Amino acid sequence: MQMISAAEVDKALTFPGLVDTLRQAFREGAIQPVRHHHAVERPTGAATTLLLMPAWSDFNAGVSGNGHIGVKIVTVSPDNNTIGKPAVMGLYLLLDGTTGEPQALIDGQRITQWRTACASALAASYLAREDASRLLIVGAGALAPFLAQAHAAVRPITQVRIWNRTHANADAVAAELRAKGFDAAAVQDLDGAVAEADIVSCATISTTPLIKGALLRPGTHLDLVGAFTPEMRESDDDAIRRARVYVDTRAGATKEAGDIVQPLASGVLKPEEIVADLHELARGQKQGRRSADEITLFKSVGAALEDLAAGIAVYESRPKSS
Repeated sequence: MQMISAAEVDKALTFPGLVDTLRQAFREGAIQPVRHHHAVERPTGAATTLLLMPAWSDFNAGVSGNGHIGVKIVTVSPDNNTIGKPAVMGLYLLLDGTTGEPQALIDGQRITQWRTACASALAASYLAREDASRLLIVGAGALAPFLAQAHAAVRPITQVRIWNRTHANADAVAAELRAKGFDAAAVQDLDGAVAEADIVSCATISTTPLIKGALLRPGTHLDLVGAFTPEMRESDDDAIRRARVYVDTRAGATKEAGDIVQPLASGVLKPEEIVADLHELARGQKQGRRSADEITLFKSVGAALEDLAAGIAVYESRPKSS
């Protein structure tokens, strides 16, 4: 069994390449039960969330060879930010699809960062305007630089702005992106930045809406990546009302994502108003953006298929020992 570090994941993947890999994965499909959520209560501080995300090749869809089984084990510990550690920790275990033999143990944080950002970019390739160039990232966690690079792989991003409740953290992300060649800067006026952006990408664990739908300009694409429980939410009802709504998977988003679950419960959003998921977009079964003026909204909660596709790509890129 191979042990694959974060640095080795970075060497194995490219943003355009993984976007295309995910596009193919959503076309072909995989078996992916809705992920398990477990709250790990502690005597003090916020509870940790334990996520178990299995998936395996769908042999009925024509996947050749032995295929693979994969499972990601993730913890989300909000209090980690106060001690300078990432909130999201995890490992990815890749197995042979026929024998169940362990093939690789892969850094789960890095796989999550790559596949999450590239899933958003995949959605943006269908939903953002072709000329979208101004990107606003809301949240300055470890995922933020990946989101900027992934969106830039599918759209001509010339300007990146970052907002975070702790401004110094947004400054740090902006500096990291400038070192990679981006025109990047931290901003303090969130509402003003939302009103100017072509793409707004949110990656927070907020329980109160941060994005006011009334401020979204015609033609904006809203990418909601955080808020992975029914109690969390990054956008308000106006954003849902004004946008054509898309999700990564219907089963996951309608069960887990506060930005979808809460509007469904209140009647602001009807189930049939979820236009498409990534399977339908990748297969050409449903239409993405229809005009330059419409507002699109994509809600991602994460799909085990994405981890499986990324894990296989990393594993297959490495030289095999004799």
